[in-house]
Amino acid sequence: VKPSATSLILDLLLAANRTQGLSVGELVAACHLFGLSDNSVRVSLVRLAAESKVEAVGRGRYRLGTQALDLAQDVSGWRDAGERVRDWQGDWIMVLSTSLGRSDRKALRRRQRALNLLGFTEWEQGVAVRPHNLKADLASIRQRLHGLGLERQAAVMVVSEVDEARAVAMRALWDVRAFNSVYRHTRVQLDDWLAQSHALSLDAAARESYLLGGQAIRHVVFDPLLPDPLVDVVARQRFFDAVRQFDEAGHVIWQRFFERQRAAA
Repeated sequence: VKPSATSLILDLLLAANRTQGLSVGELVAACHLFGLSDNSVRVSLVRLAAESKVEAVGRGRYRLGTQALDLAQDVSGWRDAGERVRDWQGDWIMVLSTSLGRSDRKALRRRQRALNLLGFTEWEQGVAVRPHNLKADLASIRQRLHGLGLERQAAVMVVSEVDEARAVAMRALWDVRAFNSVYRHTRVQLDDWLAQSHALSLDAAARESYLLGGQAIRHVVFDPLLPDPLVDVVARQRFFDAVRQFDEAGHVIWQRFFERQRAAA
């Protein structure tokens, strides 16, 4: 799926050196790989600058702005996702938002995104749960949820004793077969691509590494980090390792792409 100019710009600036940023010319050249026009890049930069999501770092150069840094920092934490879990003792974290309204669509989207990023899923309307297998304590989890957009009026608690019928129902909220399939099949896809990437042109390698890597990283960012025995945690860690290796290779490819662009400028 072709990215938008806005999403591509933000992704490239997230990966770029924050001091130097990227030039408009470099961003235009990158967007050309995906059939995006010069005008779409410039219009997106103006809009992103107005929203403080990008900022000038010199004449014709941009970096991430203040309004994009918090979420970018949180998303960029995907590299150590596998280190954020501990053994599960069978208890659950529960978020109650039943007292909060659902008419404010913007607030509802922020709330849902915060819950999704920390692996919560809806059990009943206004009740979201996840296994309490994160290393972070409850106060830290609550603070992170608030930082991501969950209203402070929502109750965040640990539930230690759940009857067996409800525990079975809660464990069934996630499609664990789908997660295990992603871990295995996407890892093979990434490894196979890396093995043959040397035969690709630089443009093709940059384009494909962005698309494949972006999809894989999204899987990691939104992975709920479920415990054993709900998912295959060994397969998950192998997948996470493969995504890190692929991302490092992608950074090298894009660095070569921008170096070629600067040399031609």
